[in-house]
Amino acid sequence: MRKILLSTAFAALVAAPSVASAQAIPSAVVAVVDLEKVSSQCNACKTAQAALQGQVNALKSREQALTAPLKSEGQSIQTAIDALKGNQPDAALQNRVKAFQAKQQQGAQELARQQQQIQRNQAYISQQISTKLNPIYQQVMQRRGANMLVEIGNTLASGSALDVTNDVLAALNAALPSVATTAPAQPAQQQQPQGR
Repeated sequence: MRKILLSTAFAALVAAPSVASAQAIPSAVVAVVDLEKVSSQCNACKTAQAALQGQVNALKSREQALTAPLKSEGQSIQTAIDALKGNQPDAALQNRVKAFQAKQQQGAQELARQQQQIQRNQAYISQQISTKLNPIYQQVMQRRGANMLVEIGNTLASGSALDVTNDVLAALNAALPSVATTAPAQPAQQQQPQGR
């Protein structure tokens, strides 16, 4: 029995310094921010959104400009094929079909490139905003005495005194007067040598 008491006392002595060296976690002081409001109401965000909408509208216009003549050409070719009543088309009609398919493919590739560019532009805009927001979060938290910032959409409820959205929005407007709405060109991809 005495050995058990001694070993328990020894264990308590050994464990005591490690418990004492652990630091207590401070109490959470939480602030909330409405990022949807920030991203829709910041001045640079509004300008960027208008520019992106212009790019989307230009893409739709280009799609219509490509589609209309292709549609009528496709109908014309289909009428010629239907007139053959199952017979093989002559070389001229075959060439029309090949040219039509090439135009379709070129148009689809052009539209896909423009769509990808718009997506890259949107990602680039988001990146610029995020880069500016990260230090703003820290500044607002420090100024308001918070040690944790949560997006309001991730909370069930919060008091209005915890909302720092206007602080974040004002700081973002000051730090980011404008954003570039066209992503930099992607570096050319080098072809990989093929293995033997």
